[in-house]
Amino acid sequence: MARLRPASFEDRLTLVEHLDELRTRIVVSISAFAVASALCFWQNGRLLDIANAPLPGGRTPITFGVAEPFTTTVTITVYAAIVISLPVIIYQAYAYMLPALTDRERRVIVPFLVMVPVLFCAGVVFGYFVVLPAATKFLLNFNQSQFNIQIRAKDYYSFFTMTLGAMGLIFQLPIGILAVSRLGIVTPKQLAQNRRYAYLAIAVVAMALPGTDPISMLLEMVPLIVLFEASLVLARVVGTPAQADSHTGLATADSTGVTAAN
Repeated sequence: MARLRPASFEDRLTLVEHLDELRTRIVVSISAFAVASALCFWQNGRLLDIANAPLPGGRTPITFGVAEPFTTTVTITVYAAIVISLPVIIYQAYAYMLPALTDRERRVIVPFLVMVPVLFCAGVVFGYFVVLPAATKFLLNFNQSQFNIQIRAKDYYSFFTMTLGAMGLIFQLPIGILAVSRLGIVTPKQLAQNRRYAYLAIAVVAMALPGTDPISMLLEMVPLIVLFEASLVLARVVGTPAQADSHTGLATADSTGVTAAN
């Protein structure tokens, strides 16, 4: 097995060493996922209780068919295991790419790596405690006198995982804005000037998310708008590469002038 310590930019590894390290990190990632899967399957009853909690009135999903209880439980277990093992997988990917990064690039990338799981978990928590209860209450009570409303486990858990996954992904909005700002594709000023188009895009994204009702759409729009505005503030603080280069140039010119005067 290859070493687990990340290689530095100065290290010179052969192709065989790179492949050996890749194999090791894949094994570590799979092992982390396997351990998380075993833990989640062991606690599958508790996971299903957590998934059922947003349903109004203490309802319990129903199943059709012999294998559906097992397959549905395995599906929930796999999704939970992915979330739990995500930090390990992200770190292994970063550690493998580390030799290709300079010190400056590492300083830029590391905060993004920390933000990805944090923002994803924040989106999942928001979706679980805010979006799902409101969405299920609205959808299950809509025209309830006209229907015999039953909740199929397969359909509900699919809606459950898609909603939480979508909220986790859209909470990555600050990373996207900071990335395009740091790459110099757009500036924070340009984003602020085109704010109305960003709000329109946010509305379209919220409409395309799993919750098809207006309540879910509004609840999903609010954090996106807040994240967008917060990202603009953070992008202004971080600055663009051109601003960083100009500051570096001014500092160099000042030091050169002081040296010449001395």
